[in-house]
Amino acid sequence: MADSFLKKMEKLEAAEDFFKLLEIAYDIKVLRVYRLHILQRFHDYISAGSRDMGTQTEEQLKQYYGSLLEKAYQDFVHSTAQEEKVFKVFKEQQPASPRTEVRFVSLDSLIGGSKLKRKTL
Repeated sequence: MADSFLKKMEKLEAAEDFFKLLEIAYDIKVLRVYRLHILQRFHDYISAGSRDMGTQTEEQLKQYYGSLLEKAYQDFVHSTAQEEKVFKVFKEQQPASPRTEVRFVSLDSLIGGSKLKRKTL
């Protein structure tokens, strides 16, 4: 029985399909913006879990996966992709450094003023 539920999960492709199967309410606006982030976080939560799926009933699996998907979804309801750092590009991003003072450097000071004088005809 649990095997059939897991096979259903394996065949799902769209984020909306996961939410429908697991009966999780969602705001389409949030899902449109963060669908890949939510699914990746959902995958991360599944990978971090150490649950024996073979002994679970279909209803228990549905509740377990539903709670993980809900948790992943809520991460992005109350935060942003940059803050959550799901993908490598955000993980490697360094925090912005404080602005330093910009100083004006004249061309004369770089190459010497005598070289810039024009010859008059």
